[in-house]
Amino acid sequence: MVLSMARWVGKTAIITGASSGIGAAIADALVEKGLNVLGVSPITEPIDKRAKELSDKPGKLCSFYADVTCEDQVLSAFKWGEDNFGPVHILVNSAGVFTEELLSEGKLQTWKTSFEVNVLGLCLATREAVKMMRKHDVSGHIVHINSIAGHHVGFTPKMNVYPATKFAITALTETLRQELTLLGTRIRVTSVSPGLVFSEFSVLNKNVSEEKREALKKRPFIKPEDIADGVVYALSTPEHVQVHELTIKPVGERY
Repeated sequence: MVLSMARWVGKTAIITGASSGIGAAIADALVEKGLNVLGVSPITEPIDKRAKELSDKPGKLCSFYADVTCEDQVLSAFKWGEDNFGPVHILVNSAGVFTEELLSEGKLQTWKTSFEVNVLGLCLATREAVKMMRKHDVSGHIVHINSIAGHHVGFTPKMNVYPATKFAITALTETLRQELTLLGTRIRVTSVSPGLVFSEFSVLNKNVSEEKREALKKRPFIKPEDIADGVVYALSTPEHVQVHELTIKPVGERY
């Protein structure tokens, strides 16, 4: 199997949650490979800063202010990308939230936010990407950033509804694959499931307790760049290859 990113050079990638962590690492990696990347996030300053740092790279990075829970903003992001870069060829759904809280003591708004960002936001961006890819007859690729928690609920306290949202992504990946086959498209979909990643979402997350952060620091972890490498691998495979699930764990992972 020959791996190559050549067919994506000059094409458009949209990445949600691109301001930090895994989303930021993937955005940077795709710019290095020559893609025009639209980083979508309600926090755009970090993307704009990295865009300047990457200005001499083969591709280009731009930010777009949008909350994935707001349909009008997501639609505007896709329209801006199409008007300025061209139709989307790659979508990476990386936006996600996690709240440290016992499920049995949880708050309704916390549950709603988790599902709106992690599941419904992913569905919304995916819908728009598929519509645009089909409109322009693009053999595109959709990547869902999942989690090992989307396949197995480890004995980790206060995960709340987070595993449920990730299990939903596992089901949505297969549902989408079947739909794309039924529609006769050449669009591929990949679920990427990381283990513990040292990022603002976990060890550096200021919204979790100091006790949890210290516990996470004692576990083996991987870096956002490792996940970006995995995404590049999936994108690099020949068009007839479906990398359906890619699980990336640190050596020594307990779950």
